[in-house]
Amino acid sequence: MALHPAPYARQAGQDWLLSCADTPAEIRTRWDADEGEFPSGGHWMVAQASLEHSMDAIKRIDPSRRGPVLSDVTLGIAWWLLPPTLGDELDDVRTITVHPRGWVLRCPPVLYPVRGRVWIERPDGSGRLTDPVLLGAALGPGGGPRLSAEAFG
Repeated sequence: MALHPAPYARQAGQDWLLSCADTPAEIRTRWDADEGEFPSGGHWMVAQASLEHSMDAIKRIDPSRRGPVLSDVTLGIAWWLLPPTLGDELDDVRTITVHPRGWVLRCPPVLYPVRGRVWIERPDGSGRLTDPVLLGAALGPGGGPRLSAEAFG
C-alpha cells in the first residue's frame, strides 16, 4: 500500500466534501469569503455535542471507525457526520443532539480553518462516516473504554 503525503489526503478529503455539495463551484466561491453551507440528509446526518465530550469520544473510538468531525472552537461545539440512514440509535444519548434532515452545516474547507471552525477529524476522501452506535457508546453514560471495530462486529 502506497502512503500518500498529508497534503494529498487533505485534498482528497476536500474533494469528497465538495462532491457532497449541490453546487461545488458555488461552495468554492463561498470558501474564498466565508464557509460553505451543506444541508444534512443527502450524504450525511449531523449530530452535535460539546467539544469537550467530543474530544473524549474521539479518544474512545478507534481511528479506523471515525468519520469527519467539525468543531467551532470559539463556541465549544462539535458536529459529527453520520450515515444518512441514521435512525433512532442516538435518541437516548443526552449529550448529543441529532439535527433533522435539511439542517445546514456551515463547513470550512478541509485544507484550512475559517473563523474558529476547524476539522478535528478531517474527511479523508473515502466517504467514511462515524458509526452512530459507536458514537452513542462513546458519548453515553460512563463513556467506556476505547471502542474498536471488534467491539461491535
